[in-house]
Amino acid sequence: MSDKLRSMQVFVVAASADSFAAAGQQLELSAVMVGKHVRALETQLGARLIERSTRKQALTDIGASYLERCREALASVEAADQVAESLRAAPQGSLRISAPVAYGVHCLTPVLSAYAATFPQVQIDLVLNDRVVDMAEEGIDIALRAGTLADTALVARALCATQVWAAASPGYLQQRGVPAHPTDLAQHNCLAFAAWGSQPRWRFSRGDESFTAPVVGGFTSNNGQALLGAAIGGLGVVVQADYVLRAAVANGQLTRLLPDWQLPERAMHIVRRAERRPSAKVRSFIDFTLMQLG
Repeated sequence: MSDKLRSMQVFVVAASADSFAAAGQQLELSAVMVGKHVRALETQLGARLIERSTRKQALTDIGASYLERCREALASVEAADQVAESLRAAPQGSLRISAPVAYGVHCLTPVLSAYAATFPQVQIDLVLNDRVVDMAEEGIDIALRAGTLADTALVARALCATQVWAAASPGYLQQRGVPAHPTDLAQHNCLAFAAWGSQPRWRFSRGDESFTAPVVGGFTSNNGQALLGAAIGGLGVVVQADYVLRAAVANGQLTRLLPDWQLPERAMHIVRRAERRPSAKVRSFIDFTLMQLG
């Protein structure tokens, strides 16, 4: 509470008490401190609020009028605090969420549907893109992020890591052959994800063996769905999270390659800005998502 609001609160109590000492007992302040608050208001207003003598105190006409306005102002402040607390206590309002495109489509959307059914007072705004967003600048409440987290100022919770597969279409493999070892990928058109950088590599491991395959090919995209479509169309070999490729592998559009070799898992986190008391909508969505995807 600001100094002036505190002084108004002290004045309201002092106005109905027999003395500053009695007011101080109610407020757990000394009589001297009560007097300082009242005098501070009188100085600001340029008028006496309470006439004081050794025997009694009484409100001046200005003091009586000011008392009513103080009560109204303090009641308004209390009502505003109650509104803010109710908004914090119950999940409601707009919740802006950012996620990678493929993860948002394949994994997060079902969670959002279930969350919306559970908390209908929350309006969800889902922003899908494959770049790291500035949460404060873009008004993001919660972000889903893949890989290593660079921003240590955020509060992060780990979700289940995702498996990564290599795959290609049956038609492509019929023309170019099925790679039996990661070294064979040097003879294939490897589809690259732009976020991997200018010289991407795929790291394969099997027991104590490991091999790093340069990603060499004629197609690069900044979108995982585009890479999926290119692979289904027979353009080359794709490496993506299993949730992106699983349906296409199941229906025969793609064939999983080198299944006895492992690619590094992709870490996933749900993050929020570092607020001392996050809102109920933020807390509830993080808890809900951890139950579904943690």
